[in-house]
Amino acid sequence: MATYLYAITGADHPLQLSGVTGVGDPAARLRTVKTKALCAVVSDAPDGLRAKRRDVAAHQSVQERLLADGAALPMRFGLIGPDDAQVVSALEEHRETYTRRLEEIDGCREYHLKVARDEDDLLREIVQESAEVRRLNERTRQNPEAYDDKVALGELISQEVQARQDRVGSDIVARLAPSAVRTADVEPTKSHFLSVSFLVERDKAAAFSEAVHAEAGQRGDTYTFSLHGPLPPYSFV
Repeated sequence: MATYLYAITGADHPLQLSGVTGVGDPAARLRTVKTKALCAVVSDAPDGLRAKRRDVAAHQSVQERLLADGAALPMRFGLIGPDDAQVVSALEEHRETYTRRLEEIDGCREYHLKVARDEDDLLREIVQESAEVRRLNERTRQNPEAYDDKVALGELISQEVQARQDRVGSDIVARLAPSAVRTADVEPTKSHFLSVSFLVERDKAAAFSEAVHAEAGQRGDTYTFSLHGPLPPYSFV
């Protein structure tokens, strides 16, 4: 029977899982697979598992219960091992890495920040501050058939957008990083030029949220800050 993995904890974790069930229909019964130092919370893997709302919620519920009582490394949804013996082998093989990660995230949760900027405002800034953009823009306005100038203008604007977004993104992360234990880059979306996760100590969560709010206020209405959390520390496993 294949083994479904929810999380990895230390062997001394309280594991108060009464009333919590796993993925599948009917819901799988949770159990543990242990070594001397580590514990994996698992269940039998159901056939044909897909990311349905009920199963994703069950997966997250197990992790939330574990995180409420101590450090736990949350596994991604759908992670399945061949059997319990292979899980034990993995725990033994990566014992030092898992133990170190558990120490790093102990008492912490993840907060995911996405930042977007109004495109028109950014383009206005580029035109105002770049003489070359203004020159090429004027030439294409006067000569709509100037294909090479249009290409050059488009490439220059694209470069300016990327450079400014990278610079602002780095600045935002640098200003917020002191309020967190660690940061982890996340692939930006089409709508957001910055997507980053912060590992934050629980007793400093309010201060971190205030720092994000203050940063958003300083950037102004043309920026949109979206903060999600607290979350299981997926980005730091």
